[in-house]
Amino acid sequence: MTTDDNRPILSLDHARKSFGAVHALEDGQVELFAGEAHGLVGENGAGKSTLVKILAGVHRPDAGHLLLDGEEVVFDNTKQSQQAGIAIIFQEPTLFPDLTVAENIFVGAQPLKRFRRIDGRRMRREAAAVFDQLGVRLDPDRLARGLSIADQQLVEIVKALTTNARVIVMDEPTAALTSTEVERLFGIVETLRARGNAVLFISHRLEEIFSLCQRVTVMRDGRHVLTQPTEELTVQSVIRAMVGRDMDALFPKVPSEAGRVVLKVDRLTREGVFTDVSFDVRSGEIVALAGLVGAGRTEVARAIFGIDRWDAGSVEVDGKRLRPGSPRRGRCRR
Repeated sequence: MTTDDNRPILSLDHARKSFGAVHALEDGQVELFAGEAHGLVGENGAGKSTLVKILAGVHRPDAGHLLLDGEEVVFDNTKQSQQAGIAIIFQEPTLFPDLTVAENIFVGAQPLKRFRRIDGRRMRREAAAVFDQLGVRLDPDRLARGLSIADQQLVEIVKALTTNARVIVMDEPTAALTSTEVERLFGIVETLRARGNAVLFISHRLEEIFSLCQRVTVMRDGRHVLTQPTEELTVQSVIRAMVGRDMDALFPKVPSEAGRVVLKVDRLTREGVFTDVSFDVRSGEIVALAGLVGAGRTEVARAIFGIDRWDAGSVEVDGKRLRPGSPRRGRCRR
């Protein structure tokens, strides 16, 4: 679905932005239509974040044009972008933890009663109404402290809708979500499309782009490479556009055999942080340590290196056991 005259709600045309000698954006282009989820992809450093910050009013482009409903606009700050109906949903929202969900939604725009008193009942009622429209359940009276990343993003989306945002930009929203939370987010995006919102969805996960988006824009080295309907693209063609060559040539498989154990982690435990972590790393191999945000990956790495102490278990390098909390002993030796 698009606007009646087939005109985009928002378009960025040939935008450029430099920071000193660094050309962060050479040719930024994107068009966002009502009722469309539009994917924006590219490698790190492709210029996606700079493009988003121009839409958000954080940066003013050095050249190019930003059009809203066909009329050129200039944003000198984020407030102007928000007033124009643009909302940015970041990967890790920053809510006020000691305010309720409803208070976070209406922060800075609280409805008032007589004598300029905040109308808390109206805030809760309007927040609950938008949650119902999106088909999700979240208590407006709940404190923001302890909310999952997915629920924090939901609060930000509802905040955008209560300010009548028409363009919603989601910057890597699924990076820290479980599969169930991703499904819920996709359902919310479909609801936003049905409402006539334009959604710009930024992700490195191409399967999500193909599942959710109707069109895709690819950027490389600060430049617009292509914009096409998703149905006309394949994962391989998008990767080729992102990196400039086929993936097979980018990371050729090199046969190798794992050698002796260099690093041995055995039942490593730090009370209340991680428990019973064990793995080996052999010479000539790459071992991935994966998990969602908050799973303890960073804490395990800090303990292995010796920055943090552990309560039980052991770490051995080249067969020599390391002392807890000793970074000097944990340094690699040549």
